[in-house]
Amino acid sequence: PFCRHLEPESEDEVEKNIMKRVELNDPVATLQMGIRHNKAGDYDGAFRFLNKAAELGDAGGHYELSLFYHEGKGVEKDGKKELHHLEQAV
Repeated sequence: PFCRHLEPESEDEVEKNIMKRVELNDPVATLQMGIRHNKAGDYDGAFRFLNKAAELGDAGGHYELSLFYHEGKGVEKDGKKELHHLEQAV
């Protein structure tokens, strides 16, 4: 069946809907929250969400974490962890 919910009217509503899915361990929603926090410059929050997405098996979460370790964004640069997450993303 198709989604019958109306489109959210505000950014707060969008975030609220994503968080509902995050609470249900939806890996795609968790990845989306990680990316949102990263874009906002909240690297600690982004790392937590991206790490959770990767734990849930999301390839995008692994890829984004590899970038964190490559760039040293909110974490210490670590080539081994970068490579690990790249391999998991494949």
